This record gives sequence, structure tokens and C-alpha cells, in this order.
Amino acid sequence: MRERGFSLLELIVVMTIIGLLVGIALPAYRDATQRAREATLKEDLTRMRTAIDEYHTDKGEYPPTLEDLVMSGYLRGLPKDPITNSDASWFIEYAPWEMVDEGEIVGVFDVHSGAEGSGLDGTPYSEW
Repeated sequence: MRERGFSLLELIVVMTIIGLLVGIALPAYRDATQRAREATLKEDLTRMRTAIDEYHTDKGEYPPTLEDLVMSGYLRGLPKDPITNSDASWFIEYAPWEMVDEGEIVGVFDVHSGAEGSGLDGTPYSEW
């Protein structure tokens, strides 16, 4: 009388199929998480740039720092760069025409990601 169970060949076939499915799904999952971080980065940059423009429209000058956007109520909080996972890595572009006599730079004109590397579309994060 034959006992019930799976043969070694059946187990190998099933494990091979599972391995192939994981091999196909893993790169897609990794790209999906990277796409999500990049989408968050684009949204955060858009919100900060909008807040900078609103600050400039309301007060007639650019904010001295990004923290001033938070203190003035234009942002609830300074977002973390999702690529570097830090809120201190933002690259700030100052308005070149707003210089004080001593050469002190005032006025945050634009903000970029401080992350190194490039996005999935090939453009460097620093140009976003």
C-alpha cells in the first residue's frame, strides 16, 4: 500500500515555480518603493516652493530660512527628504538679487533635494 504525500520531484517543481515568481516580483517591488519615495519628494518640493511663493506674495520678500515658513504658518512642519530621510539635507537656493550691503544672503528663492544620485528617470535629485 502506497502512503500519501508528495514526491521529491513534485516538491522540486513547486519550489522552482515559487522561486521564479519571487524572482519576477522582487525587482518590481523594489522599483515601486523607489517610485513612491520619488513621488513624495516631488510633492514635498512642490509644497515648499508654493509656500515660498505665498510668503513672498504676502510679505514682499523671500523667507530668510525654511524654518520661517513653518514659524509663519505656511507649512505645518519641514518635511523630511524621503531619499535622505533627513529634514536637514535640503539644498537651498538663495535669491541672488536680495543681498545686504555686507554680502549677507537673505531670501530663500528655491529648494532642491540634497540627495546624491539620480531618480528612476535618470535626472539627478539635485535638479528636481
